[in-house]
Amino acid sequence: MKVLFVVNNFYAPGNGLSASARRTVKFLKEAGVDVRVLSGRNHEAEEPQPDYVLKDFRVPVFDGLIQSHGYKFAKTDFKIIEEAVKWADVVHLEEPFIIEMVTARIARRLGVPCTGTYHLHPENLFCSINLGDWKFLNSNTLRLWRDTVFNYCTDIQCPTENVMERLKSFGFKARLHLISNGIIPDKVVRPREVPDDPERPFLIVCIGRLAVEKDQPTLLEAMKYSKYAKRIQLYFAGRGPEAEAIKARAKAIYDEGIVAYEPIFRFHDRDGLRELAAKADLYIHCATVEVEGLSALEALQQAVVPIIAEGNLTATSQFALDERSLFPTKDAKALAECIDYWLDHPVERQEMGWKYAESTEEYDISKSITALIGMFESAAATKLG
Repeated sequence: MKVLFVVNNFYAPGNGLSASARRTVKFLKEAGVDVRVLSGRNHEAEEPQPDYVLKDFRVPVFDGLIQSHGYKFAKTDFKIIEEAVKWADVVHLEEPFIIEMVTARIARRLGVPCTGTYHLHPENLFCSINLGDWKFLNSNTLRLWRDTVFNYCTDIQCPTENVMERLKSFGFKARLHLISNGIIPDKVVRPREVPDDPERPFLIVCIGRLAVEKDQPTLLEAMKYSKYAKRIQLYFAGRGPEAEAIKARAKAIYDEGIVAYEPIFRFHDRDGLRELAAKADLYIHCATVEVEGLSALEALQQAVVPIIAEGNLTATSQFALDERSLFPTKDAKALAECIDYWLDHPVERQEMGWKYAESTEEYDISKSITALIGMFESAAATKLG
């Protein structure tokens, strides 16, 4: 089977959507699927490049903001897109943007079925310009995506139940498949027994882009309410458009004496994140908008207990094994209570950490790949009207 992946920036570093696409393509190829990629150029290296290369498109006014998220858009080229679609048995759309809108129409005209993955909510985009709470704007954007991209698909991958229920409520016509984006099984480097040193700081880790919807400020605010604040070393692993603002708030709580250890900000590769999660006492995920949250799963593989925000537009809370690891989005006091509970119970925390590591096995990417291949086969067998 020949599957064409369509994505604006397949090689974007530090961008979860691009990383997921690269991982999925790699494992599909290993499973014997013939996959080609239609995308913008790889700016990180001369090689590799997409099979079908599109020129960059700079978005007026917002281009700097877009690039701060580690992303670029590609320019539509009808000739290249048509050539790519003619090669494929199935076209897979990774986003709901202009090149996917054009590709979907060309595929419909040529009789090639399309599938899609729902990777992001409109709120993921509009939070960056403080419009994440504008329901009219976000709802109508989702309807636009539905009508111009997703309703051209025979099948859609929904990474979580949260996503599937939202698409159902908006009347998406395609067959919806509950398929996690999946994680690569990882070796556990956390030692089984952690020495109890009453003097050491507790390491609390937050992994992810420094962006409005990731809501790192709620973790900083929680330090005002935690009885362990002066023993906590906060560690933010990521970069993004809100970096300077979040760093300023972090320095403020340190200068005010709320925390005794200045929060750390660094960007890590996958191995570095593994080592960091293995050292952590707790992993915090504050995002208010999240389609799945694979960074959380990857941390949990290292037997660290999470505390995860729970809200209407964040699906990551599905990874929590019980209520002790959940707090309402933006509720700093509730987050502080969860932090204090787990730091009060070190033995229980260690036992639960290993249960969390075991729970990640159901998200093995090999299971996702098998399910995706089934979805592509379903699409290929569909007669287009």
